[in-house]
Amino acid sequence: MSPERQPVGDRFRRFTDARDEMAARQSGGDAVARSSGGDPARRSGRRRGRGGGEELRVPEAEFTSYYGRPILKAPVWKWDIAAYLFTGGLAAGSSLLAAGGQLTGRPVLRRAGRVTALGAVSASAVFLIRDLGRPQRFHHMLRVAKPTSPMSVGTWILTAFGPAAGVAAIAEGAGLLPRRGLLGVAGRALPPVGHAAGLVAAATAPALATYTGVLLADTAVPSWHEAYPELPVIFAGSALASGAGVGLLAAPPAQAGPARRMAVAGAALELYGAHRVETRLGLLSEPYRSGRPGRLLRAGRLLTAAGVAGALLGRRSRAAGALSGAALLAASVATRFGIFYGGVASARDPRYTVVPQRERVNARRTGVDPAAD
Repeated sequence: MSPERQPVGDRFRRFTDARDEMAARQSGGDAVARSSGGDPARRSGRRRGRGGGEELRVPEAEFTSYYGRPILKAPVWKWDIAAYLFTGGLAAGSSLLAAGGQLTGRPVLRRAGRVTALGAVSASAVFLIRDLGRPQRFHHMLRVAKPTSPMSVGTWILTAFGPAAGVAAIAEGAGLLPRRGLLGVAGRALPPVGHAAGLVAAATAPALATYTGVLLADTAVPSWHEAYPELPVIFAGSALASGAGVGLLAAPPAQAGPARRMAVAGAALELYGAHRVETRLGLLSEPYRSGRPGRLLRAGRLLTAAGVAGALLGRRSRAAGALSGAALLAASVATRFGIFYGGVASARDPRYTVVPQRERVNARRTGVDPAAD
């Protein structure tokens, strides 16, 4: 080796020897600290003060974000989608009320149900197009029919229900047309056509009432997705209760019998489903019990119970029937908005995404069902 490079080699060997000695001392200090059973935080503090090493203790994880981004993107839907959920159910329930009035010879119920169904489904289209941003997007949904997509199925349900409800409602104006000429022919043809259209609308009404519940449950929002058995039940009950509210508001007590029966059936389904989502889902039931969703759902339960009680106890009073109908309509609004805001709240808090995932992973490892446990 040349004389010029010898000092560099000596310095390098001295550097490596010093490095090895420091590593040996460090490992010996750690071993002593471990054998003494001292506090991890104190040991890590001594390491920082002496050598600037990393802290040994790892803090508990906080479910806040993933690299600065939310773990789950909250729905961008606003109040208009919650209103769409209500108006769709109101249209379905009103068409069933109209069919009941048609089949039992109660023209007031038939007329009120048909007109309300047309108005509600028209409002649903407005709310839906408002959310889509451009009307042609709804038209583009009709290019395909995908049974596995609740959105695609719902689009076709609306397409079938809307025209049928419109024809049935228009038929109620047949008596206003003149009896002679072309308009007279149309006036004589409209009632039977309206009867057929009303039955078609009533046949598609159950699908219209429940598909929005399936649509919400098909998302990744935790409290919606986990409540997939209950949401269609809640929405079906809410639709029946809102249709019953229309009948109680419009019809005299002598013709409101089908509306009262619809109110009882709808309230039973709605209260049962709401109780299930607030108790069965474990941690994911919390968003439905607290905050604005909890207040809305509690108000919905009280209004539903009051509406049914008024409909049954005040069956001979027109004022009691009207108040009961208004209470049932308000209950349907509160329930739909409560379910909507409960799902949004669960998506915004990462805890509702991470904790159930960990429970499912642990259940697969141990073979224990977390729900049963």
